[in-house]
Amino acid sequence: MAINDVLPEPLPAEPLHLAAQWLAEAVQRADQPNPNAMVLATCSAEGQPSARVVLCKDIVAEPGFVHFVSNYHSRKGRELAANPRAALVMHWDHSHRQLRIEGLMRQTSAAESDEYFAARARQSQLGAHASQQSQPIASRGGLVAQLDAVTRQYGEQAPPQGSVIPRPAHWGGYLLWATAVELWVEGDARIHDRARWTREVSFDEAGTPRLGAWHATRLQP
Repeated sequence: MAINDVLPEPLPAEPLHLAAQWLAEAVQRADQPNPNAMVLATCSAEGQPSARVVLCKDIVAEPGFVHFVSNYHSRKGRELAANPRAALVMHWDHSHRQLRIEGLMRQTSAAESDEYFAARARQSQLGAHASQQSQPIASRGGLVAQLDAVTRQYGEQAPPQGSVIPRPAHWGGYLLWATAVELWVEGDARIHDRARWTREVSFDEAGTPRLGAWHATRLQP
């Protein structure tokens, strides 16, 4: 990608198709080890922010959310339960592109989490059972011992040699329903190309999202 590439003119009516395209291109190019890595920022009920890197599982342009998975009892899980708003950043340095998204968080259904957990590598399934994410532990050896115990319980091999590993109730998916999206392209002389889209998102009593129209504007860098 040339450094003087810019965002489309006029701006697209909605941003997430382009965001999903950027992610797909980053995965295809494989210029960095984890092109789906994203910084996820959450905030406690008391207003204390925290951030960490997680892996994006998918950007679904329509109806407009980002999917990732986590331990619901982790610090981010507890913060999202208390304050279900979050922001994320994906930066593809080799492509001179950055994506920022803000939005409302909802957990995926148990059935959706079950399906995704069943598709994970067995070692990842074992690790999800073994680690009480964000909780203190006396030593690295204690963590290894927990993993060994789970491995003995379910076996190292998939059935029929080993047992089916059920999804832990504390592990599952999240959907970040985008209320704001910002796309950024690096420019010469630090005159970057930048645009922001916003929309209203709410949920009815059944949890069905109500989505407003996107509004786009270019921003100065």
